Amino acid sequence: MINDFMTMSENNSKLHAIIVAGGSGKRFGSVMPKQFLTLDGKPVLMRTIEKFHQAGASIVVVLPAEHQQLWIDMCKNSNFAVTHTIATGGNTRFESVRNGITAIENLADGDLVAVHDGVRPLVSVELIDRCYHTARQCGSAIPVVNPSDSIRQVMDDGTSRQLLRSSLRAVQTPQTFRAELLKGAYDVSESPLFTDDASVAEASGHQVTLVDGEVTNIKITTPLDMTIASQLIADGKAC
Repeated sequence: MINDFMTMSENNSKLHAIIVAGGSGKRFGSVMPKQFLTLDGKPVLMRTIEKFHQAGASIVVVLPAEHQQLWIDMCKNSNFAVTHTIATGGNTRFESVRNGITAIENLADGDLVAVHDGVRPLVSVELIDRCYHTARQCGSAIPVVNPSDSIRQVMDDGTSRQLLRSSLRAVQTPQTFRAELLKGAYDVSESPLFTDDASVAEASGHQVTLVDGEVTNIKITTPLDMTIASQLIADGKAC
């Protein structure tokens, strides 16, 4: 299968991105969902969309129905001109991604689809390109970084054990796949074991390929994350 992927011409595949932006803001402690908060003068979600636009991808943004008019108004007020399709989110991330896949127009086998968290606005175009390139060659690309902290696993009886940090990786997005692999993987019933797109693909029998992620590709979950993101931008380590 890998050899088949490698013989595909890079010119035959279109690039697509599904940006999942369904957060409510509860963990962030904000009335406004965090994807709409301003980061260095621009809403977080706009920053995320711009990165995939720069990478040459067509873009589907998955939003809860109750947030869509807010987003449309924000785009209008900010003169945000990047073309994108809005899809309605589901009750779970799995449902939202599946809705995003369905919303991609003229999706063909051999195309490449990146699934990305709307609140990871500091992803670099270089990482996006690396994921598309690896997925074109291998079928999938999952960005990961080495954990910096020691890790312990808590057992059912309340005891814990140390895990070998050198064998572990922290997973990021964009998790990127050839279209036929992603569509087939999501053509199943949802399972509580599905924590991300890689786990969905693995459940369908596909071995995923890891690529180097970026420590600056942080997911904004708390106010501290927003502060860190602002400082990274100010220091020129992210844009």
